[in-house]
Amino acid sequence: MLYSVVSDLKNANSLLALGGILFAFAVTVFATAKLSGWLPKDAGREHAHDGKLSAGKPRGAGIIFVLAFTAAAFLFVPMKAEIMIYLILTVISMVTGFLDDASEKPWGEFKKGFLDLCVAVLAAETYLKYNPNTIELALFHVQIVIPRILFAVLIVILVWVSVNVTNCADGVDGLSGTLTIITLTTIYVLDRLLESGEDFSFLILLFGICIMGYLWYNAAPSRLLMGDAGSRAMGFFISIAILKTGSPLLYIPVALVLILDGGLGLIKILMIRLFKLHIMKKIRTPLHDHVRKLWGWSNTQTVFRFAIIQIILSAAVICGLGL
Repeated sequence: MLYSVVSDLKNANSLLALGGILFAFAVTVFATAKLSGWLPKDAGREHAHDGKLSAGKPRGAGIIFVLAFTAAAFLFVPMKAEIMIYLILTVISMVTGFLDDASEKPWGEFKKGFLDLCVAVLAAETYLKYNPNTIELALFHVQIVIPRILFAVLIVILVWVSVNVTNCADGVDGLSGTLTIITLTTIYVLDRLLESGEDFSFLILLFGICIMGYLWYNAAPSRLLMGDAGSRAMGFFISIAILKTGSPLLYIPVALVLILDGGLGLIKILMIRLFKLHIMKKIRTPLHDHVRKLWGWSNTQTVFRFAIIQIILSAAVICGLGL
């Protein structure tokens, strides 16, 4: 890796940061342009608002920006066992999503949910192996020790929820990618405020840069779609990034728009299947379909307004911690 080559040079960190950022963006943009023709084609989603407009577009572009991120990480980030495992699990999340994208018959909910659960369990085991079983209530500067088994269960829930709400929020050109960048940027700033660890902070930055490279082609009107390959990997990485801050409860405010957009639909389905309760009958899920079909928002308005809401929430969290 390049990190070991320049680690003894003066201003090595600055050189690595600049090189990593430029490499991550350039490789993502170049690879997306050259390889998008090899991706599976979207069939158009029947139940999504304007879903048929996506028919025929390359789908599963998450495989490109996730692999570009992985390459940049191995080259420009000092590789430790914990980080390497997270990278592998991110790729696994991407691969399971890509196989679903490429399948003629979409995978069932239980199959995808079980695979997400397996990845979440591995993530929990990894985190607890290399980190203490404590969380910090950052706004109050209070640390709480949690029994390891309980903490493992909570981590599994966090990872599983993050993967699935981010996946469900994918449905409008540029929406989930933009919201993920805002969330990851917020976590990056929180990392610096909480002094959680420079190496993982830079990893967060690289992932956000690779998503920007993808958005170069996904901005409305999009030329290609990330598919489950991208959204599932993004959801997984968000959960690990917030865990590494030591304050996982901050996931709620820094990813609230993703949680509401993708999560309400999960709650709605869960209540129907487990308890036969038909709640939120007047709310179309995911929320990005509700605001477009019932409120008349355009795709651009949806992306900008959802992004603005999340930026305001993130700014409030950052200011609260800073003060």
